Amino acid sequence: MCRNVSKYALIFLFLALSGFIFLLRNIHTVENWNCHTISALYQLQSRIQSSFLPVNLPTFHHNRSFCAHLGQKPTPEDELEERYLLDSITWPGPPPRSSPPALRQTSDPVHSLFAVLPTPGGREWHVGDQLEALVQMHDFQGRPKRYGGDFILARLHSPELGAGVAGKVLDHKNGFYSAMFPLLWVGSAQIEITLVHPSEAVAVLRRLREERPDRVFFKSLFRLGFLSETTVCNMCLPLEQPLCNYTDLYTGEPWYCYKPKMLSCDSRINHAKAGYQKHLITNKEALLFQSGVNIKVPIHASGPDGIDVLPPRKEVEVESSSVKPEPIKLAPSGYYYEDSWRPLSGITMRQFNESSAVTQCLKNKVINMYGDSTVRQWFEYLITLVPGLREFNLTSPMNVGPFMAVDSTHNILLKYRCHGPPIRFSTVMASELRYVSNELDGLSGGPNTVVVLSIWAHFSTFPVEVYIRRLRHVRRSLVRLLDRAPGTMVVIRSGNLQALDPEVSLYNSDWYSLQLDEVLRSMFKGLNVLLVDAWEMSLAHHLPHALHPPPVIIKNMIDTLLSYVCPDKTKRQLT
Repeated sequence: MCRNVSKYALIFLFLALSGFIFLLRNIHTVENWNCHTISALYQLQSRIQSSFLPVNLPTFHHNRSFCAHLGQKPTPEDELEERYLLDSITWPGPPPRSSPPALRQTSDPVHSLFAVLPTPGGREWHVGDQLEALVQMHDFQGRPKRYGGDFILARLHSPELGAGVAGKVLDHKNGFYSAMFPLLWVGSAQIEITLVHPSEAVAVLRRLREERPDRVFFKSLFRLGFLSETTVCNMCLPLEQPLCNYTDLYTGEPWYCYKPKMLSCDSRINHAKAGYQKHLITNKEALLFQSGVNIKVPIHASGPDGIDVLPPRKEVEVESSSVKPEPIKLAPSGYYYEDSWRPLSGITMRQFNESSAVTQCLKNKVINMYGDSTVRQWFEYLITLVPGLREFNLTSPMNVGPFMAVDSTHNILLKYRCHGPPIRFSTVMASELRYVSNELDGLSGGPNTVVVLSIWAHFSTFPVEVYIRRLRHVRRSLVRLLDRAPGTMVVIRSGNLQALDPEVSLYNSDWYSLQLDEVLRSMFKGLNVLLVDAWEMSLAHHLPHALHPPPVIIKNMIDTLLSYVCPDKTKRQLT
């Protein structure tokens, strides 16, 4: 027995000695292997932590002013403008109640109806006339509604002619709405009325916007060597733990992340959308957001829903009555005919069907695109349409950017960069987070420079004051750019309608987009900028709404942009 133990002890001693010698001879290799292994384990740990990030979300205290009034202190003029803008988008709501109404008491598109109002004197309809339909809303019990606030869309269209125009909806605040349309083409014209949200749902959306700006949340990865941490970020965070302050030094635009436990704020690597908050509304409120029930459901006519439009009258007929009510002025930006957009703003719309025509238009031009994915879609469309535009590999993440394409033969440079936070992209490197106003201040500008902006889709979850502040910084930079380089062309793409379901409605409802769109138009009115009206172009078209519109609508948007850049001086369009 002792002899066997002695034998095994000698073998063990020999193996241990051999291992020690191997370790000494390969100490550097083992150290490197160790470091790489530990680093890999930490990276894996970081990814696992990121995956379970929503579990550790902060508790957000419902304080509207905390988020809305961060940033630089506004001047008295800024405060006055903000008050005017907020008043201009005031939305009527249901009467105050001690508890939310039952679904049966809310607006029901199936029980509601509209009727085409006849012309004065029962005359025929002609191009140049104004068509009006009266909408009456009822609840699920078939009872007439006595208050307004429903979000209703209206369009006039002709499937046979490929024609369509957006209508104007006027809320009489008593359950009745007027939908008005200009008559712009000869032939058939059919009215389409859609309930997007009942007034009771709009009240919920408004409350979420003011009280829950955290319902889309963000994160950043911090890393130093083999250590990494991920924390929650947003424009406004509860002061539950120390913060990293990433407020922009030039604009004062606020952005914060919770400070990592072991790393410094300077070790931030990237920015990303982390997810969407759930359980934002009660089960009773959820009944107000049902696909096929009260989200984007058509309202039917009580009688005929269409008319036939005749050519314009040759002579102006005098009305027998000397006193007439002043008609509401309708000023759509344009309309579709044969699926082609026809602007009513005085420019001649050109069709850029060949890539050679686009190349000729953009020759010697630098086109700078800034904003969200809806203008990135324009960048992608152009590089697909024009073979000579070769995308330069900047090793940027797909769908994030920045991107750049060059046609060296024709001296064309096309660039895209996303706007600064809040931006709901997958992952943006911290070094690539740029605010549009700062980028504009870095441009030389000039007659061969085109600036295209689209800033709207990522601001729908924040109070409107946040959007006003952002556009104010952009506007100031544009004024400086146009002062130092008056020949610079600036084109702004408005927001557009999109597909809605119960979940998307709480974050990206068309109601949010409409409110932001009205603010955008007011803030840039009077400035030397041009508008591509994506809102009306998506509303007037027969295809389903989509955040990223289908190619036929994008083509019309690009044709509008290029018609601005290269106007047809040989023609004049009657307005």
